[in-house]
Amino acid sequence: MNPTTFPTTRRDLLTHTSYGLGGIALWHLMSQEGRTTSTPSTARRAKNVIFLFMAGAPSHLDLFDPKPELTKRHGQRAPEHLLEGLNDPVVKASPTLFASPREFRPHGTTGIEISDYLPGIGSMADDICLIRSMFTHTNVHDPAQLLFNCGNTLFGHPSMGSWITYGLGSESKNLPGFVVLTSDSGNGICAGSNVWSNGFLPSQYRGVTFRHQGDPILNISNPEGVSRADQRSRLNMIRRLNRQHLTAQGDPEIESRIASYELAFRMQNAVPELTDFTSESRRTLEMYGLHNDVTKPFGANCLLARRMVERGVRFVQVVHSNWDHHSNLNVKLKVDCDMVDTGCAALIRDLKQRGLLDETLVVWGGEFGRTPMNEVRRGINPGREGRDHHPYAFSVWMAGGGAKPGTVVGKTDDLGYNAVDDRVHVHDLHATILHCLGVDHERLTYRHQGRDFRLTDVHGNVVTSALA
Repeated sequence: MNPTTFPTTRRDLLTHTSYGLGGIALWHLMSQEGRTTSTPSTARRAKNVIFLFMAGAPSHLDLFDPKPELTKRHGQRAPEHLLEGLNDPVVKASPTLFASPREFRPHGTTGIEISDYLPGIGSMADDICLIRSMFTHTNVHDPAQLLFNCGNTLFGHPSMGSWITYGLGSESKNLPGFVVLTSDSGNGICAGSNVWSNGFLPSQYRGVTFRHQGDPILNISNPEGVSRADQRSRLNMIRRLNRQHLTAQGDPEIESRIASYELAFRMQNAVPELTDFTSESRRTLEMYGLHNDVTKPFGANCLLARRMVERGVRFVQVVHSNWDHHSNLNVKLKVDCDMVDTGCAALIRDLKQRGLLDETLVVWGGEFGRTPMNEVRRGINPGREGRDHHPYAFSVWMAGGGAKPGTVVGKTDDLGYNAVDDRVHVHDLHATILHCLGVDHERLTYRHQGRDFRLTDVHGNVVTSALA
């Protein structure tokens, strides 16, 4: 070989060898970072998603969608054209219009009106895109939560986080690509863990839940007397046995099992550092409300979500599950707003000041809205009014990651009953989130039971008016 062309470094050797070892090594490294997938893409703005899921359905009429006409007509019977053809005896039995007792005021340079119960989110109005014209096609919690999270009202379908990590992989080597953070907010989630299920996708794409008390993950620490070297030796043996089984059976779930064991081993080092807030400044901890018993649980999860996206976690779902206010709404709504408002505002502000907001899409919303009528299923209740489930109109907001800041998209009618302008279905929201991540929602598919499935099923349009 001519000495002038002989590789002089290890990199040159790997690059020029006829065996292509350099390419193999590069492919392996890129695959660990989720960069070898064949996901069809568009121009990408966001790298990560933080999904603040308000399970139970917060009232758009009392938080994000002021209705002066509803105030004028408080106590009157709802117009008959709203009730005609409505197949809901509970709503029909509650036809009295109920004005919001909350006060709205404009926020930011754009003057977006937001409830006095959400001063923190209001202070970040110039950074959010508020969609007031959301609608869905079910008003029952379980299927609506499945639809909002999985794009389908039936159990067994992959969640949004699973679809996104399947399509884009993860940039974190030592943490899951999809993490779920829950706080003890009272009522739980009607659809349960199905809202972060991998469905028919390989199990490695399921959301990994972190607990809000004790060890964040069960068995994260080795039992007494078991060293890290012992653990590594056992896992090596288990991996060899699983590889033999994989060769014999060809079951892809065995590959997922191998990957989960290896990830769990790496997490034993990564998770304690992740959940240790001692490196955070006192100002940051106070901004997230960690000094207050009311704001601490949700605020800690928001701070943890920021730390996760810093470490390459692709999709973080933060769940607060206490918004089903059928009675005494004015009191109960304040309780929940007080719990989440500080953390939500701190998350946007913190991401922004760290230069992470442009590449992190934050999404806030519940599965449907609430009626503009007073619910009376529990009898006449002056001063303790509530609102029933309502699929025809509700509000969701996004921030960062390609969402258009300081913007209101769509509107509802004068009573907040129907979305009327720039209507946005849940499928459209999913298509838009994927678009912000650079993914074409119509081409991100997985073949199952003889057909190609996708998050948006056979629906969905990107909401261009919500994009920067």
